Amino acid sequence: MGAGLFEEFAELTAEADRILGYSVAELCTADPHGRLGQTQFTQPALYVVNALCHLHRLTTTGRAPDYVAGHSVGEYNALFAAGVFDFGAGLRLVARRGELMGLARGGGMAAVLGLPADEVAAALAAAGLDSVDLANLNTHTQIVLSGLRADIERAGPILKAAGARGYTMLNVSGAFHSRYMREAADSFTETLSAVPMSPPRIPVIANVTARPYPAGEVASLLARQITAPVRWTETVRHLLDLGVTDIEQVGPGKVLTGLVRAIRRDGAPSATDRQEPTPVAATVPAASDGRPADLEAAAWLGDAEFRRQHGLRYAYVSGSMYRGIASAGLVIRMARAGMLGFLGTGGLRPHQIDDAIGEVRRALEPGQVFGVNLLHDPGDPAGEDEQVDRYLRHGVRLVEASAFMDVSPALVRYRCLGLRRDAQGRVVAEHRLMAKVSRPEVARAFLAPPPEQQLRRLVADGRITDEQARLAAGVPMADDLTVEADSAGHTDGGVAYTLMPALRRLRDDLAAEHGYHQRVRIGAAGGIGTPEAAAAALILGADYLVTGSINQCTVEAGTSEPVKDLLQQMGVQDTAYAPAGDMFEIGARVQVLRRGVFFPARANKLYQLYQQHDSLESIDAKTRQQIEQRYFKRSFDDVFELVRQYKGGDWPAGDRLTPKQRMLAVFKWYFAYTSDLAMRGDPAGRVDYQVHCGPALGAFNSWVRGTELADWRHRHADDIGLRLLAGTSALLTDRLAAYGAGAGRSTAPGELVLAAAGGGRS
Repeated sequence: MGAGLFEEFAELTAEADRILGYSVAELCTADPHGRLGQTQFTQPALYVVNALCHLHRLTTTGRAPDYVAGHSVGEYNALFAAGVFDFGAGLRLVARRGELMGLARGGGMAAVLGLPADEVAAALAAAGLDSVDLANLNTHTQIVLSGLRADIERAGPILKAAGARGYTMLNVSGAFHSRYMREAADSFTETLSAVPMSPPRIPVIANVTARPYPAGEVASLLARQITAPVRWTETVRHLLDLGVTDIEQVGPGKVLTGLVRAIRRDGAPSATDRQEPTPVAATVPAASDGRPADLEAAAWLGDAEFRRQHGLRYAYVSGSMYRGIASAGLVIRMARAGMLGFLGTGGLRPHQIDDAIGEVRRALEPGQVFGVNLLHDPGDPAGEDEQVDRYLRHGVRLVEASAFMDVSPALVRYRCLGLRRDAQGRVVAEHRLMAKVSRPEVARAFLAPPPEQQLRRLVADGRITDEQARLAAGVPMADDLTVEADSAGHTDGGVAYTLMPALRRLRDDLAAEHGYHQRVRIGAAGGIGTPEAAAAALILGADYLVTGSINQCTVEAGTSEPVKDLLQQMGVQDTAYAPAGDMFEIGARVQVLRRGVFFPARANKLYQLYQQHDSLESIDAKTRQQIEQRYFKRSFDDVFELVRQYKGGDWPAGDRLTPKQRMLAVFKWYFAYTSDLAMRGDPAGRVDYQVHCGPALGAFNSWVRGTELADWRHRHADDIGLRLLAGTSALLTDRLAAYGAGAGRSTAPGELVLAAAGGGRS
């Protein structure tokens, strides 16, 4: 390795010898002491030879690369090639890195062939091997695992049974690129802080993010690289997406060349297959004074009555997100932009809700509107009633009803207390409801008047008047019905193409049956992260658009920065379904982030155990130990005590809990715990982050790739909404104009936009 290069670059070779304290040429070409296989020697040797190969290439071709990337220690050569540090500084870093990583003992690594990463992770999780990390994502079906040697050895038969074509233990002593390198990474951070680094002169694709190094973040990403996986597949695909056609391996061997060939073959489009790409920046409307272009046309999208009744400029809504992720700051920005935002009050304490509503009210001008979420809790009707009382005290006029399976008495009371007749004798609802639904039977309940039995009970209890009950019989429960399809959080995995037409017809049928004087508007939610998706929703008949997932990866979103860092990297395939913590016992499910976390697998395991067992004591000792030590980080008894303290008072009141109820209380604690870990961004609990998210964010990430919005720190919920609407308007105009030309018609662009937005209603 390196024969001939040491003589060609004698001065640099001598410098390397002085830094290392031994002859690098002798190590690489003869290895008389048998040390080349030890990582503290392997890493410096690779760095030196790769660096000399790069310099030789520059000397002989005179051509510098347009982009550089390196696999693991090779990333230091990529940074050297980009001018981030000089040869000697890079070698000192690599030598120290190898020294620290060489101290690790008891670890192991193995290569898995024939299984994609998600199937590898799922098989490991199902077997309880969450102590094993995915270290190298080399190709779609070549994954390297890292962990304790005993666990790596145990994983072989499990993955072969899951369909792996091959499983090979690697000749290493450490669990590189895994959590077990944390101590090495912490020590290396001090070394990195002492080395001056320049901004890259050419883009360097980082192992940790599979995206170019941002200015000023080289040291932090190099420290993370020791414990993080090498995302080589994503790195190569990103280069291909940028239009790169020639990828040349610099250094000895052809391993990376083979990986690139496999990645191309497995699905990334080749240069000959790819049409000339549209620049990503061109797909995001250019900004002027912070606002996208063509917003006059965007203001006509959707239903005019929806905009008028709610006092909006745009028929665009940001949905509520749990525990204040849909924060006061997010809602304020939406309202100021002429759009509607809902506060995410689910899971917040009463004083937090009061503070958030107060903050929004103080910030907004007269005429600027907002709404508040009411999350259904079938196990706590009294709490739902208290929430309604709180909204009434605050004068909340618009509520988003989420996760309801039927209308509840609290919801009916809120609706009824805002009913009156206007001067023309028509019923006016001053308490407006926007209901999120994903099932026809739930939609029917909100499209119908309040149940007569509930009205009678509320009158009998003195909670509404006879007149309010009579008025309620002539109005639907909801003013607006948001149809959720493949959304984040609570979802039935519905398909918009089938739900929207069915629920529009149901709306029309019930309107005719009850003789409503005002039409219930139908909105679309779930999967909307690009102009194409928004245009499809409008063509299906949506009166307004609702986005959620794309807003939680913004500056204003109330979740933690580590979660936002995860979210901005996700793709459309990086979500999974897991049990819903608030409705765990009935099997309700939520859509959550899968990439980089174990939460979906662990949550599904808990639900499986809940179905199979009647008590915690009946769970076998091995499984119990796994859950207590790896999932909960504490014993079942300790968890139950935490629940008891949270509930307060004399809980459980009355009869003692049955063993099944005790198990339910303990298991449901995990969902609150994992949500809290994500909200706080606890680095020690990263694998347990519970992040409700839909694939729309993956589509959005793809849409804005290569623009300033690729970094969440430049994303603002109102700006995203305006750009999305402007892009949708432009797309509808272009597509329908092309259709009109193809059909031999000539139609003005403005007319085409109006037609797409719902005809005469717009």
